[in-house]
Amino acid sequence: MSTDSLRRFFALPPLLVLLPAFALGSALQPATAGAGQAPPAAGVSAGRSDAAQASVAEGATLSYRKVFKASTPEVIEIKVSENAGCTYDIRQLDDEPDPKPFEVSRPLLAKMFELAAELNYFRSIELDVRRRIANLGQKTFRYERRGEAYEVSFNYTLNPTANELMQIFEGLGRQQDHLQTLLHRMRYDRLGVYDALLHFEADLNRKIIPEPERLLAALEAIANDSRFVEIARHRARALTERIRSTR
Repeated sequence: MSTDSLRRFFALPPLLVLLPAFALGSALQPATAGAGQAPPAAGVSAGRSDAAQASVAEGATLSYRKVFKASTPEVIEIKVSENAGCTYDIRQLDDEPDPKPFEVSRPLLAKMFELAAELNYFRSIELDVRRRIANLGQKTFRYERRGEAYEVSFNYTLNPTANELMQIFEGLGRQQDHLQTLLHRMRYDRLGVYDALLHFEADLNRKIIPEPERLLAALEAIANDSRFVEIARHRARALTERIRSTR
């Protein structure tokens, strides 16, 4: 898949042109829910934080799925969990699912679960705006814990908490794409490494990469390898120093 296509897919929502408004069906899609204890409702800030920490400790899973037909890629799916690990899957709809493992820090996991708690773990909440707007891709948040699951889908939302959680998930997708692109070019296209570094730096400048330190090993390998052109090595060294200075 091309870098430009990925950049379009992960880009923030464009300016929306609102057509005549009419009520849409509910964006909330209840999934299977057992008879056990339901996730706690959102409460005061301290309570939400405690509930989020409990969810992480007990192996709850948060997932984000975005389907945008006729784009490249058409699907991005990211799952995060303390016990089951984290996976990402970026592909076309006709492709077989191929989730790959990656790492997310405990502080970022805690933040994501705290945001989910503020959204009542996607129970009894509607996120989609009630206006007819352009198709920006169907997005779904899902929460699973102790055999229960809740999810909510939307095309576009004005909810700031939902947008913050969505941006973290999409940022993680961009982050993994940058890492995989760098690793691929380091092995098969050394002259293309500099261009990949520039694209990564552009997203770094936009502050949409949640954990840029995950790319440090690749950046250091480029900086210390004389087989790469000097301009790429210099850029990799500068990015390494920048990331380390802000940790």
